[in-house]
Amino acid sequence: MRTKAISIFMAFGTKGDVYPLAAIAAAFACDQQQYQVFFLTHSAHQNLRVHLESKRVVYLPISSPPVLSPFEDADPASSGRADFIHHKRQITAEHRQDCMSTFEHIFGDDSSIDGDFVVINFFALEGWSLAELYRVYCIVAAPYVVPYSAPASFEEQFKGELPSLYKFLKEAPTGSVNWEDVIHWMWPLYTEEWGSWRSLDLNLSSWPLTDPVTGLPTWHDRPPSPLLLYGFSEEVVECPGYWPPNVHVCGFWFPPDEWQFSCDICAESSAYNNDQLCPAHTSFLSFLSTSAPRSPIFISLSSVGRMGFLRNCEAFLKVLEDIVNLSGQNFILFTAGFGPLDAAICGLGKEISSEPESRRSTAEGISVFAGRVYCFSGSVPYMWLFPKCAAVIHHGGSGTTAAALHTGIPQILCPFILDQFYWAERMFWLGVAPEPLQRHQLLPEEDDELCIKEATNVLVPAIKYALSHEVKTRASEIATKLSIEGGVAEAVRILKKKILG
Repeated sequence: MRTKAISIFMAFGTKGDVYPLAAIAAAFACDQQQYQVFFLTHSAHQNLRVHLESKRVVYLPISSPPVLSPFEDADPASSGRADFIHHKRQITAEHRQDCMSTFEHIFGDDSSIDGDFVVINFFALEGWSLAELYRVYCIVAAPYVVPYSAPASFEEQFKGELPSLYKFLKEAPTGSVNWEDVIHWMWPLYTEEWGSWRSLDLNLSSWPLTDPVTGLPTWHDRPPSPLLLYGFSEEVVECPGYWPPNVHVCGFWFPPDEWQFSCDICAESSAYNNDQLCPAHTSFLSFLSTSAPRSPIFISLSSVGRMGFLRNCEAFLKVLEDIVNLSGQNFILFTAGFGPLDAAICGLGKEISSEPESRRSTAEGISVFAGRVYCFSGSVPYMWLFPKCAAVIHHGGSGTTAAALHTGIPQILCPFILDQFYWAERMFWLGVAPEPLQRHQLLPEEDDELCIKEATNVLVPAIKYALSHEVKTRASEIATKLSIEGGVAEAVRILKKKILG
């Protein structure tokens, strides 16, 4: 019989979805040493292992990929689309089996004890049903506003198919799980995608809050409204009064800087000297220093390439070359290790020069376009880099947006999926960014002169607007307000209050 309580943090998705929860797990483990703390995520985030284990968190990898996306415009009737759907179903089934096996490994034959809990993000909804199976309290934590809305017909359909459960939720007493929780974030749990898995694999009722035998609501057992932690600031995101009362906004969640260096030696060097990198990456620092007094503009594509949105790397690089010439700015481009873009950059370097610099790789860092653009496939902490930049052009990921807000630099956003559209519109509304770009205005699919010119004609004015005195001032004002917040510490405080009373 175990005596230590268990806490499981479960986060799936890209780096921006996973690292914020990893930061909370590490902070909680350091604060509450009486807990066994586990962190479940994709094996692709393997580099988290050493950082988490140094904080007494057990890293448990799940083999599924963080990103699985077809090309957006694929013909739904094509065999390629059908193959993708089949492949996705297969990966989903394997992913859920992995999650089940991992929970079995953690709990073994032991029953749950007081204090056990599970924390999930919005891409780890398996955790909700597994927590129910093991009779463990489940908490939701997300670094962004819930990225999906219930279909317009959801409530009417729910009321028609599950009238007793609808009444149960609508008439719930204060503090109990209720219809507000369902419509805010829980509604996907009431779709067939989850219902069949719950009943066939977990032997639970198809629908949460119902009896597995009768299918009727659990009138005798009304669980509390689920705790939902949001990792953003009320200075940035409006929090409407109709949100469920158990929603708490903590402030942005930033992982430690040393977690964000792709090069371990750079991480060690920077720990001793904030402006020092390892010998293999001194070209990065040289580029930053030679760009002075005009700071470079940072461009990040994050997982955009792997998700199938960057289909013509040569066209993107032509746009970049044009805006370099027309704006007079220097640029830093992080490729996120997207192979086709790295190859196009290296090929470009070899075409324009026979010097040794042209034979470098993007992993080391390579300069193109007469030394005006520095391309790097690795990563460094944004909180370290952004103060050295004039602005950031990015996809609207929550982590990049938060870092730009905290460091007080203007942004130019080009959203592609989910919450990225929210952040792009919100940054424009706050006055720290121009209107959001459309996809083809940053990543044209054709490299003909007309498409390149159209993209350039939008980007150059956007950069000019972002670098205006008004936008810089507004960005600085918001950064000052955010500087007093500590999102990770606040999340841990709320967890302790909820779990430990």
